[in-house]
Amino acid sequence: MLMTKRKPATAGEILVEEFMRPLGLTQGALAEAMGVPRKHVNELCNDRRAVTAPTALILARVFGNSPDFWLNAQRRTDLWEAMHSPKEMARIERAKPLSSAA
Repeated sequence: MLMTKRKPATAGEILVEEFMRPLGLTQGALAEAMGVPRKHVNELCNDRRAVTAPTALILARVFGNSPDFWLNAQRRTDLWEAMHSPKEMARIERAKPLSSAA
């Protein structure tokens, strides 16, 4: 379980700050390297698109790291957001462990 109160860096923030800026990559150049439309990269960079398994595989191939790196970054963000959303926490708290549900 995530124990931090600070929101983790999103996959988009990591992509921009740790990969694109140091390499001097534009969104257009990354889109071309990934073989996807520029809009796809723009949405990733601006956290309007989540990293899916296929996207993680593409990013791993482009940057030479693992797809797990990208999926874990997405997972951390998704879990943090669920744990800090009153609506989602209400849904989670309604769930009953199987030992007490029976």
